[in-house]
Amino acid sequence: MSPSSMTMKAVQLVSPDRPFVLRAVSIPEPEAGEVRVRIAACGVCRTDLHIQDGLLDLGKRDFTVGHEMAGTVDVCGAGVDQTWEGRKVVVYYYVGCGRCRYCRVGDDHLCPQPKAQPGFSSDGGYAEYITVPVKNCVPVPEHVDLAEAATMGCAGSTAVHAGRMAAIHPGDWMVINGTGGVGLALLQYARQAGGRVIAVGRGGARAQIALEMGAEHIIDVLETPDVASRVRELTGEGADVVFELLGTQAAMSSALNMLRRRGRMVMLGYTTDAFQFHPIDFIVREITLLGSVGSTLDDLYEAIELLARGVMRSPISEVLPLESFDTALMKTRQGGLDGRIVLSP
Repeated sequence: MSPSSMTMKAVQLVSPDRPFVLRAVSIPEPEAGEVRVRIAACGVCRTDLHIQDGLLDLGKRDFTVGHEMAGTVDVCGAGVDQTWEGRKVVVYYYVGCGRCRYCRVGDDHLCPQPKAQPGFSSDGGYAEYITVPVKNCVPVPEHVDLAEAATMGCAGSTAVHAGRMAAIHPGDWMVINGTGGVGLALLQYARQAGGRVIAVGRGGARAQIALEMGAEHIIDVLETPDVASRVRELTGEGADVVFELLGTQAAMSSALNMLRRRGRMVMLGYTTDAFQFHPIDFIVREITLLGSVGSTLDDLYEAIELLARGVMRSPISEVLPLESFDTALMKTRQGGLDGRIVLSP
């Protein structure tokens, strides 16, 4: 659709616990310091389901969802170098206030009063176009597929951020509890950092992909009643780091039990379950508990560099038209896919 037609297709949140709606909305024009990106691909993330279900509710309504977006800059706003026009980019989905202690050091994802969070509380990528500050655009090399690049906008950059927080040392045993998009990206990041990886999942196609990506061991939870005991058996004492991506009480309890002394537990997943443990579980083994949310802009730059070098890849299960967003969300909710689903306007 040409910008001259004035409207575009966009999938929006009306309110939590209601289906997303496909609407015709005005095509945005970039303000000073912004660019407009013609979206080529937007990944479908499980967080989109959390937004639809109301588990993640930032209080905003009637905005376009989708936060894993990549495309081509088609218009530059005032003050933006015109050489950006025509460049392939992936979009960083935090726009911080620029003044707080977090933004000043590049931690826009922790800004308490962000200007915008595309796909979470402001217009995102389930659309034909988006306008964002030019600083939020990370260049994508010409040889890189935009569908894969789009998933780096969340899955890949989230993995880089969590991996950096975990302070992986060569030879560390890593357990990745969950083999979805973030889990597979974490597996690859941990391997390139020198970690030895045990992937925990539900078997199927994802287990084979995890093996191909360098996991030394696969644990199928459907066939292994006590995952923590199996991890201790494989590692001798326990894991140095567990990345917990499921967020259920059972998964969190298992993750804590499979750590060695001074192990690190990095939490990325969440459900409605509460996190409940006795302090002694942490104290006597000097366990470190870390929360990891989203990523910094620099994390996204690294994710794109790793993708461009072939060190990290993101299997794409299916590319669907924007109008098939309900099908994409349903398949993502069901799980068991051999890669990410991407929407293409």
